Order: sequence, then structure tokens, then C-alpha cells
Amino acid sequence: MRYPIAIENGGEDHAFGVVVPDLPGCFSAGDTLDEAIDNAREAIEFWLETVIDDGGAVPAPKTISEHQANPEFAGWIWAVVPIDLAALSDKAERVNITLPARVLRRIDAEAKASGETRSGFIARRVLAA
Repeated sequence: MRYPIAIENGGEDHAFGVVVPDLPGCFSAGDTLDEAIDNAREAIEFWLETVIDDGGAVPAPKTISEHQANPEFAGWIWAVVPIDLAALSDKAERVNITLPARVLRRIDAEAKASGETRSGFIARRVLAA
């Protein structure tokens, strides 16, 4: 997906502000235009990951032209940030990993004690970190 971002001009004494109109409450900033765009990508990914984790729907982006019609963004700079939704997918994937036997035994013991599968235990611990 490609999310349009609106960038408020920065200067020597203030940062470039970024708003993602399709994602309510998603905003960022940067000291330079490039930094503002990079930070916007992180903000969008975090916003989408939070919505996905909460079981919400990922909003489809509108076109820049649609957003430019909003007088709130008059004079702002526009850019588009590509986001790979596959990287945020919760679709299960089979993986093959190699671990020392002692580590695997500890994982299995902890998983069993918490009533989880090995995969479920690892996933929960990583998401909680």
C-alpha cells in the first residue's frame, strides 16, 4: 500500500511536521524533509501494527488529490510512503531454526508450564518484549 503523507514545512528553528490523513492520530516529524519521511514510515508501520494487534481493519489509503482538497492541508508538501503489509501479516509461516538442545529444553519446559505450544510460547514472548 502507498499512504500519502502531508508535510508541514520546517525551518531552522522548527521541525517538519508530518500527518498521515488516512490514519487518525498518526503523525511524526523530522529535522529535515528526508528525516520526516523516514520517521513517517516508522509511525505508519507502528500505527498499522497496533491496529492489526487489536483486531482492527487496515484503512485503504485515499489519493493525494482527494487529500489536497482538504483546506486544512493548503500549502503542505505531499509525499507517498510505500508500506509492505505482508511484513505486518499475522499469517502463520513454517520456519526451521537451530537452537542448542539446552535452550530448546528450557523453551519446551516453559511452554508446557504455561499450557502453550512451543511456537505459541515463542511468539507470545517476542510480542511481549
